[in-house]
Amino acid sequence: MRFERKHALILLAVAAWNVITFGNFAKRLYTAYEAGEDRALGYWVAHSVLVVVNVLIAGVLGSMGWKALKATKSER
Repeated sequence: MRFERKHALILLAVAAWNVITFGNFAKRLYTAYEAGEDRALGYWVAHSVLVVVNVLIAGVLGSMGWKALKATKSER
């Protein structure tokens, strides 16, 4: 498959969306934990893992998008 500029921009947009939304989610999760919200340990672990995995996915997508964007610029 050959990446075009539009594909690169979509990958970068999805990566940014993941970072923004899961950053906000992590902030709210931490605030709830600090406030002493009574939840099982599994709740905190599962949601923390979810945040970490999605930030890693954002990193991979962002890296792919950046490389694709650079490749489309060099072709012009």
